[in-house]
Amino acid sequence: MKLLGLGDNVCDLYLHTGMMYPGGQALNVAVNAARLGAKADFLGVFGTDCVAEHVRHVLDEEGIGCERCRIYPGENGYAKVTLNHGDRVFLGSNRGGVLQRHPISLDEEDLSYCSEFQIIHTSNNSFLDGELPKLSTLPGLVSYDFSGQWTDEERLNRVCPYIDFAFLSGSGLSGTEAITIANRMMALGKMVVCITRGNQSALIYDGPFHMKQSPYIVEALDTMGAGDSFAAGLLTKLGKQLEQDGKENWGNPLYRAELLHASLVDAAKWSAHTCTISGAIGYGTDIPLELMARVST
Repeated sequence: MKLLGLGDNVCDLYLHTGMMYPGGQALNVAVNAARLGAKADFLGVFGTDCVAEHVRHVLDEEGIGCERCRIYPGENGYAKVTLNHGDRVFLGSNRGGVLQRHPISLDEEDLSYCSEFQIIHTSNNSFLDGELPKLSTLPGLVSYDFSGQWTDEERLNRVCPYIDFAFLSGSGLSGTEAITIANRMMALGKMVVCITRGNQSALIYDGPFHMKQSPYIVEALDTMGAGDSFAAGLLTKLGKQLEQDGKENWGNPLYRAELLHASLVDAAKWSAHTCTISGAIGYGTDIPLELMARVST
């Protein structure tokens, strides 16, 4: 099974420890899918600084293909982070760095390349919303992480008609609130809506089928990337089974419900594992002094 992480990459700068860790929603899902046995690639934009150098080194170490990535002079994306009893807290960012100034426009060669993947995962931080109509014409399933941006009606209207999976961060949402959000999204397009809620049960909606998955309880060292790991666990399990059974089965509601239910278990287990490591995928390194001085002011 082949999965493409399409869009954002960053380093998460842990200001309280002086360490930085590679991350970004699209990159995290690609790395976690590879660790779970998928063939995973990443297509994104890199800067030319120490942050980009570290991220690219890690992708090489993990065997993630990057053959169609772009490189532009300037800062790579980064986010400033601290931890509060293991829960990650974002303190600001450079809004994607060079990615914001040079968003990806998919040309015919890119689309031919993307058509090789069973699943394509992107995000609200990838500056790719306008490219989703192109992706929706490809054979693979398209997955999109809204993070906490599911209250943005304009984003919902431009994204939901073109995706197959929607992942939302909904910590604190009640079941009633979650189903209201899911119904609003499913009215805009035919998709599976998955809402993670921190230490509460994750909820998944697929038309008439509603499922939930309790989290696996661990002593959390760092919750960074837990939602991305959940998405990767679900998508990888699901993609492998569809590759074995045939994608045409995805159109069968009962088959889809059974597969989603089984995939939720893998998702919860892998998400819990991620909470036991520092950073979204590990690979911490010292923040260079010049960068630390700049982002600390």
